[in-house]
Amino acid sequence: MKNIVGKIAIIGLGYVGLPLAVGFSKKYDVIGFDLDLKRIEELKNNFDKTNEVSRSSLASLNNIVFTNNQEELVDAKQFIITVPTPIDINNKPDLSFLIGASKTVSKYIKVGSHIVFESTVFPGATEEICLPILEKGTKLRFNEDFFIGYSPERINPGDKKHQLENIVKVTSGSNELSAMFIDDMYSSIISAGTFKAPSIKVAEAAKVIENTQRDLNIALINELSLIFKKLGIDTKDVLDAAKTKWNFLDFKPGLVGGHCIGVDPYYLTHKSKQLGYEPKIILAGRELNNAMSENVAEEFLNHIAKKGSKNKKLRILLLGLTFKENCPDTRNSKVFDLIKALQAKSCYVEVYDPWLNEDCYDSFTLIQELDLNVKYDGIMIAVGHMQFINLGIKHIKSMLNENGVIYDLKSVFEKHESDLRL
Repeated sequence: MKNIVGKIAIIGLGYVGLPLAVGFSKKYDVIGFDLDLKRIEELKNNFDKTNEVSRSSLASLNNIVFTNNQEELVDAKQFIITVPTPIDINNKPDLSFLIGASKTVSKYIKVGSHIVFESTVFPGATEEICLPILEKGTKLRFNEDFFIGYSPERINPGDKKHQLENIVKVTSGSNELSAMFIDDMYSSIISAGTFKAPSIKVAEAAKVIENTQRDLNIALINELSLIFKKLGIDTKDVLDAAKTKWNFLDFKPGLVGGHCIGVDPYYLTHKSKQLGYEPKIILAGRELNNAMSENVAEEFLNHIAKKGSKNKKLRILLLGLTFKENCPDTRNSKVFDLIKALQAKSCYVEVYDPWLNEDCYDSFTLIQELDLNVKYDGIMIAVGHMQFINLGIKHIKSMLNENGVIYDLKSVFEKHESDLRL
């Protein structure tokens, strides 16, 4: 299999690409390509800022070359593209990274090449947008000399349990032979097995609905949380009772950010609108989840006011900035929206996140360590990092003013230990 596959180039070495490059390097020769020179230098020095791959694992690699020089792709036969697919300010798909990667790869396609896309897209994008770019950049014939496929990424940042090798991999190809080849290639490194989808479009759709489904389920729980607050009952208490039924789906309320759940539904709705169908439920869920930061900020400030804070300019501490716990990824974190909402009410906001040590922000203060002598009018546990749990609620409360408020947004402590929680 190794001789048939040849050298594999992974295009994009972020949360998805790097683990994939490391995984394939255990069986094949790999070129890890990324335009970011700093990222390449860090990886060559065995440092992964995403914390997905350890120093020892990087140091032990033998069959991989990290580079930002695209000319080194001339040695690759197979190509896997794992670049970001974000949305723009109007919530429309931004395919610029995907288009750029396709143009780059098109220069190095060979007879027998398979170009596999892992970036999340709307159904049809691989064949309608990427394929024409590949065909334009090469003289080789599609589905005779070279082939394409789609295998959606399922990396969960910060999750040390569900990792590349033990997550079932969906695969697909542009014809039956390519589908078999691509499935065999992934099967050789995925211990959990693979699922060969009947078409590229099906594989694309499967990926985009995974996160759309989670988004809608969380939106429902968020709306229930808003209702339960008006009823004067605790959402977690309700969910604990409800999930004793075997088929109740266990979702929790919260801010929905990150590079997947808060983004992917817009890819599906974009395509839907192009086809003449205006989505209703999906967009309603997005609207509700996007509004949660303002709802939370308003509730927080109202409670501080009720407790009788005398300060005209409230001093607020947010614990956590990343989009999820125990992970340094801040992409599309809704804590940024929370900060804006608090600042709009003239609050002075400080943020502490032990998973971040180099990032600087002009609009708020990112403190490097907690000073237990500083007093705040309100403290919100915005992200459930293990460091905050280990710090303990007593230490967190010791930083409060006399009439200060604790908002345990992630419910990491017991109900009686905070003033508010979702």
